[in-house]
Amino acid sequence: MSKFERQTLTVDGVKTVVHTAGHGEPLVFFHGAGTVDGFDFAERWTDRFRVIAPYHPGFGESGDDPSFTTMHDYVMHYLELFDMLRLDRFNLVGLSMGGYLAAKFASEHGHRIRKLSLIAPAGLIDPKNPMLDILAVPGEAVPGLLVSDFEVLKKKLPEKPDLDFMGDRYREAGTVARLFWEHPGDPKFMRYLHRIKVPTQIIWGEEDKIIPAGQAETWRKFIPNADIQIYKGAGHLVHLERPEAVDAVARFMG
Repeated sequence: MSKFERQTLTVDGVKTVVHTAGHGEPLVFFHGAGTVDGFDFAERWTDRFRVIAPYHPGFGESGDDPSFTTMHDYVMHYLELFDMLRLDRFNLVGLSMGGYLAAKFASEHGHRIRKLSLIAPAGLIDPKNPMLDILAVPGEAVPGLLVSDFEVLKKKLPEKPDLDFMGDRYREAGTVARLFWEHPGDPKFMRYLHRIKVPTQIIWGEEDKIIPAGQAETWRKFIPNADIQIYKGAGHLVHLERPEAVDAVARFMG
């Protein structure tokens, strides 16, 4: 049974589901553009931190808001949520699209962040190491691209996906399309990354087929003092394939 407790809040009219577990300094986790990986991996953090894992609007158990068309909409959503939760200052971890969101939040509201950890973060425009156009990939092909060893992800997937499971994936893909179809990259995001002054960690799987690990060095150009760790034998969901990467986040945050 998961350690996480489920809480439902209404943020500016949007149903927002938050999973919380553990004690200690608060650690917020922003998930990526899909939610099949779940939050169980984050139980490794709960001995040292109070882990707060919300579902973004349009994903997982949270409600939809079609007016959310930019990442800034999500930044504002989380400002409201954190105020409701009375989270003044916290550690922030973001995965993939959640890494994009975490970096944007930190560049705009760094005074609220203690430490920042980005796991295979999206958001950069890097012509030498371009991100895969995930919206152009057939849905059935996406899971195989997420990991180096598919057996790791297979445990998270139903043996025979039902209509509810497929509907959830379609809904999340629609949210991603609404955000990135017309504007897959935002140069202004990169312009303000220099405002991130908090200790920052960047983690990547060496075999990432979604966002090449080569982007890590490009991130270093914008955040020069970032601690970069690349894990061999792991793909985009490095936190599932390499538990030591999850432990590395805890050590860094501690």
